[in-house]
Amino acid sequence: MNICIMAQSKLLLFLLLCITIVLPGCSYTDPKDVSVLKTLKKQWKNLLPTWKNSDPCGDRWEGITCDNSRVTRLILFNMDIEGTISEDIGNLTQLWRLDLSSNLRLGGTLPVTLGNLVHLDSLKLVNCSFFGEIPDVLGNLANLTYLALNSNKFTGKIPPSLGKLSKVTWLDLADNQLSGPLPVSANDGWGLDQLLKAKHFHLNQNYFTGEIPESLFSANMDLRHLLLDRNQLKGSIPNSIGLVQTLTVIRLDNNRLTGSVPSISNLTKLDFLNLANNSLTGPIPNLTSLTNLNVLDLSNNQFYPSEVPAWLSNLQKLRTLIIESGQLYGQVPQDLFSFPELQEVRLNNNSLNSTFDMGNNITSSLHTVNLELNNIASVTFSSSYKNNLMLKDNPVCSIPHLSTTAYCKDVFEQKAAIGTLNTCNHPFSGFLVFRAPYFSDASDHITKLEQNLTNTLKACVPNNLSIQDYYFDSNTYFWVQVKICPISQSYFNRTEIINCFDLNSQGYNPPRVYGPYYFTASPYRSSSVGKPYIIGVAVGCAVLAAMLVLLGIYAVWQKKRAQREKHRNDPFASWGSMGEESGEAPKLSGAKVFTYDELKISTNNFKEINVIGSGGYGKVYRGMLPEKKLVAIKRSKEGSMQGGLEFKTEIELLSRVHHKNLVGLVGFCLEKGERMLVYEYICNGTLRDCLSGASGIQLDWSKRLKIALDSATGLAYLHDHANPPIIHRDVKSTNILLDENLTAKVADFGLSLFVSDSEIGHVTTHVKGTLGYLDPEYYMTQQLTGKSDVYSFGVVMLELITAQPPISDKMFIVKEVRIALDKQDKQYQGLKDLIDPILINKNEILVGLDRFLALALQCVEEESSKRPMMNEIAKEIEDIMRIAGFKINSGLGFQKRFHPAQFYSMDASTSSSSRGNINSSDFRYSGGFPSQ
Repeated sequence: MNICIMAQSKLLLFLLLCITIVLPGCSYTDPKDVSVLKTLKKQWKNLLPTWKNSDPCGDRWEGITCDNSRVTRLILFNMDIEGTISEDIGNLTQLWRLDLSSNLRLGGTLPVTLGNLVHLDSLKLVNCSFFGEIPDVLGNLANLTYLALNSNKFTGKIPPSLGKLSKVTWLDLADNQLSGPLPVSANDGWGLDQLLKAKHFHLNQNYFTGEIPESLFSANMDLRHLLLDRNQLKGSIPNSIGLVQTLTVIRLDNNRLTGSVPSISNLTKLDFLNLANNSLTGPIPNLTSLTNLNVLDLSNNQFYPSEVPAWLSNLQKLRTLIIESGQLYGQVPQDLFSFPELQEVRLNNNSLNSTFDMGNNITSSLHTVNLELNNIASVTFSSSYKNNLMLKDNPVCSIPHLSTTAYCKDVFEQKAAIGTLNTCNHPFSGFLVFRAPYFSDASDHITKLEQNLTNTLKACVPNNLSIQDYYFDSNTYFWVQVKICPISQSYFNRTEIINCFDLNSQGYNPPRVYGPYYFTASPYRSSSVGKPYIIGVAVGCAVLAAMLVLLGIYAVWQKKRAQREKHRNDPFASWGSMGEESGEAPKLSGAKVFTYDELKISTNNFKEINVIGSGGYGKVYRGMLPEKKLVAIKRSKEGSMQGGLEFKTEIELLSRVHHKNLVGLVGFCLEKGERMLVYEYICNGTLRDCLSGASGIQLDWSKRLKIALDSATGLAYLHDHANPPIIHRDVKSTNILLDENLTAKVADFGLSLFVSDSEIGHVTTHVKGTLGYLDPEYYMTQQLTGKSDVYSFGVVMLELITAQPPISDKMFIVKEVRIALDKQDKQYQGLKDLIDPILINKNEILVGLDRFLALALQCVEEESSKRPMMNEIAKEIEDIMRIAGFKINSGLGFQKRFHPAQFYSMDASTSSSSRGNINSSDFRYSGGFPSQ
């Protein structure tokens, strides 16, 4: 018996040994799945090293998870993959999680075969380069709970079939180019209203149009975050929104919504409400019951004039209160400033009057109170408050002992310094983007976020994580740059990146006060040192010695060739080495020379998400310099050798002139075939964006006059105080930028021309400029004068009145205004049908319209001798504002007032000689500028 047992044991041991030997040669992976993955290998560049083995499951390909020989997970987050998704992916029929996020070079259209992945629970394609329409077949993914397609380039409409995804809790289609109406079910169809389990509707930053459907919302929904900001939605806010009692965040700002705000008193869980920059009317909504509100922004609508709401005293959890341009009057209640978590109050550009008194029980968390542009005549200051209190452009600032204090001057808010990253050569980094944070001052919360991230990632990188930077962008999104250092090696391997660092995963929960978010990773190239690497190094060393001699010979030849090519192709190659005929180097004053790598880092590798504008020159990127300064970086198109003279002109000009109404040049880059200009960051875009409605900012009459004054002041400085004088040559509404206070700054000096004092009358030059703004006399004679800028500025003034571009539908705005002009119409001067409807709908009395219009028409006179000088224009606009009772900077003033009739009597000699009689006291309206 024992002999038999021993024999059986030996047999079993033998069989196990055979299995152990044989199995490594067998394939664990289903042949269909192997075929799909091999197809993907052929279409993708920058593959992972382990994908070179034969068996995905058996050889444990990175990013692949298997179950019973079938691929169930394909997670290749931030692997720098380049290519498209093959239609064969639809054959991975057991796949339940697909994540290809943060691969910027992965794009193309989505294959319709994705609809075959019926077991899919999570589909994440965040921050890639996919385009085209979202396939209708995604509605077949009945088990999907998480759908994130944000930060791509998708176009077209939202497929109504997404309404079939009854299990979805997360729907993120933000930051694309989607358009059309929001789909809802009708006539047995499908729509977003059927996603009753969805907690997140992230549809912001697209081009959706039409009304928000009444049927989109119902009491059965479990919706928490509703993000529809930065679209083109119109009509009223639906009453049904008040039925969704689970809502904690609502962002409907920066649309074209009208009508009254419906009752939302049932939304007692609401933490964040932003309805700013629409055209909402009626009374300011009663929010008495919303006692959990942390952030409230109702700015820039058309609410009826009203007293400061008494219900504000109920909102004792407020951290941020913003009601700019809300037509509020009366007194701000003292108890508001005692709310324990209050950080920021912005009630500027209202009609607040009486005495302003913050009381003595001011919360220590408060850092900013902005009450500029009100009617406050007296202030009771509190010794317990030492932070920002802004009272500029109130009557109280005319009191002599207050007019020169910080309260009555421009305030530039500084962000607190933050710690630097632990030193390492190859950190993993990325941005957490919070779309509705419950705060305006991050200093009390950033440490908690860092601790939260450290705890989340402690299994991978204990104590090697730090927050490198953070800032609010112009959308009030909060960007946090996270950097993580490897512990014991110079690089993270790809498995660590896949398993540890995808902060878009459902498993990561930031502190609640940060609100909805997404994560975008910076490109990361991992490196592993193994046997192949060592062999490669050995071979490389052997070859290196043999190549050195050849390399030396080649280097000498290449240097000579490069010098020839540089002088042939680069307009700046001769700087510093040759004389005037070959191109003299620009005379720079204070402009910093940046390296290409510095600007690449500041823009997160020139990511599309940081593009804030584009044009014939190229793209403009938002960047963050190491000293935490936001900048705008204008980058020429790749491979373009055009614009060398314009590039030189702009850096030379802007490095020498400094004025609050001229955009500031920080520096430039001329390296690796790149031409980049680095400007101060101007957050509210161009005047044309505002007038067209693209920015969501509405300009009332007083703001338009102020923008005209600012722009005229900047141009007058160029004409009369720059040394030598400067003619801009391309004045237009897209070259006037607006900062956070809507202060106008003249930009884009690529076509500008320096002229000597002897040439100030005129200089002969090739005609350059923009159609519709071009001085006809300059066009005909090629004689350029400062009056050419005046003509262009006159067109901009007419744009401020009409909001129309100079040429549209074969109509020239100058001609249309002249035809329609009727001075007998005291209210609208015959231009009611041409005036911007926003000004008409506000029922605003356009005080000074007659003089402003007369001035604009004088600027666009055919003969330059009949046009005023820029300094005269600025003084006249200032006079219009004073007479109209609009507030202007307390430092502004003038010695002589000009009237429209005077301009008709000016001749060329008068205009030319007037410059010699101007001194600095004549230019007090400019707000002052440094001596040259």
